Amino acid sequence: MIDTVVLDVGETITRDDRYWASWADWLGVSRHTLSALVGAVVAQGMDNAEAVRLLRPGIDIAAEYRAREAVGRGEHLDETDLYDDVRPALGALRRAGVRVVIAGNQTVRAGELLRALGLPADLVVTSGEWGVAKPQPEFFQRVIDVAEAPAGRTLYVGDHPANDSIPAKAAGLRTAHLRRGPWGNLWADAPETIAAAEWRIDGLMDLVSIVR
Repeated sequence: MIDTVVLDVGETITRDDRYWASWADWLGVSRHTLSALVGAVVAQGMDNAEAVRLLRPGIDIAAEYRAREAVGRGEHLDETDLYDDVRPALGALRRAGVRVVIAGNQTVRAGELLRALGLPADLVVTSGEWGVAKPQPEFFQRVIDVAEAPAGRTLYVGDHPANDSIPAKAAGLRTAHLRRGPWGNLWADAPETIAAAEWRIDGLMDLVSIVR
């Protein structure tokens, strides 16, 4: 039985298109170039911020982030950034009596923007607010703390096996791998993904049948 569903953010409930496009525009490079570099570094197991450092060696990303915010070119999220199945699926889960939590590797500002969307979720929280990020075990301990359910009755859903399914399973959580976005598709059939994911889904509405 599943009492709580916890969902990742990027490429699980939101598209990352706007995020990387805004960075490309800020850096003055083509969006395609930055997007391709992000894919390349992540596929090699590196942090996606390395793509920015390849284009601007020595860049202080935190300082650039603050500079963007200062001139009104910082993070932004609105309804168009959500995948189409987010509201229907989260609403259906809550009607089924399931606690819904959104918890991913995002900034404090992203948490504010997500909460402003009024999503059908009981809690929205980010790694920036917790001060600990995936795939660290401490992040998933925080997930268990806010789930208000035992780890074995809490389902963590995400697209990135190394950040989501694998460490969530190690923490004792139930796991679902979402085949969505670049990482969800890239590693969908990898042996480690298959081994770590109790369920493999193509959309968030699949969660409704799982919890029932």
